[in-house]
Amino acid sequence: MNTVVFACMDADTLGGIQQVTHTVAQGLALRGHEVHVIGLHQATDPFQYVERPLYEHHVVQRRPLGRGRRRVARRRVSRLLSSLGPGYAVLTSPGVVSWVADLIPPRLHAIGQYHGSFDHARGTSHFASVRRGYGDLDQAVFLSPDDAWRFAEEALLPNTAALPNPLRGWPEKVSFLDVPRVLGVGRLAAVKRFDRLITAFARAARTQAQWELHLIGDGPELGRLCSHAASVGVADRVVFRGRVPASEVGQEYLNGSILGLSSEHEGFPLVVGEAASYGMPTVAFDISGGVRSLVLDGMTGVLVPPADLDAFTGALSGLMADPARRRRLGTAARAHAGSFRLDRVLDRWEDLFARARR
Repeated sequence: MNTVVFACMDADTLGGIQQVTHTVAQGLALRGHEVHVIGLHQATDPFQYVERPLYEHHVVQRRPLGRGRRRVARRRVSRLLSSLGPGYAVLTSPGVVSWVADLIPPRLHAIGQYHGSFDHARGTSHFASVRRGYGDLDQAVFLSPDDAWRFAEEALLPNTAALPNPLRGWPEKVSFLDVPRVLGVGRLAAVKRFDRLITAFARAARTQAQWELHLIGDGPELGRLCSHAASVGVADRVVFRGRVPASEVGQEYLNGSILGLSSEHEGFPLVVGEAASYGMPTVAFDISGGVRSLVLDGMTGVLVPPADLDAFTGALSGLMADPARRRRLGTAARAHAGSFRLDRVLDRWEDLFARARR
């Protein structure tokens, strides 16, 4: 088996990159690989993703990475990488690539991941960072075939591949989709645009008196979102659930009927795959190749143009009023989500390693 190293700027904050990193690391370790997870600095509020990790975990610096500490951090990373056997170094963001790509010894094949979407990168500094740093790596990995193709075409990368994020588990039970409840799942942060979801729900719920919207997660937007729900007349029908323990999230999906994804941008939103694994359809803005990989419009859910609140409201209202269509889309969503099960994604990681060797 091989040595596999995952390097993150911060490996232990509550976030998508970190969740995926620890999930894949544990899965590969269970398959017999020697796996290491490196955080270049310590998280302010560390979160433990795996209760009994079978991989080694390293924190390079206990303090944030300041300008004066970069040399020390690089020296420590170089020593660690030099101590490992042949295999693969997975650099999980453009920041990590810029910090450590030149430290990777020849016996480790360098793989750069980008966890955002092409659409988001194109409007930020990420596009230039990926174009500058990923082309010389053995592989540049993106979240969907569409993202990989667009980076190959527009960033002129010769080494692109597509590899989705995995689901952490696969439930045996599915939702009956008969509880009149729309779910919004994620951190209550501005980028998630839960204000849009609340507005769309308020409009759709005018003719659906029994329905509620449950928002699962906490964050800095809580106060503003509470005020917004009151301003559009649904303060009594929008339930702010706060952070739900991971062990209880499955029950939330079992008690929901529609997932609403209203984000400004997303790479590969795992909440959509998780909801689909419980047989739940999603209404989402068509904002990335990753979203389109998860939501097949009209088959497993409904996609509407980005920021088109009227279209989102219509799609949400239509599913709220049509239980037979919800079940049809939900059944197809669960079948489609099977391709993102952890074992299948791990197979694709091992195929990627084989390609990187050639």
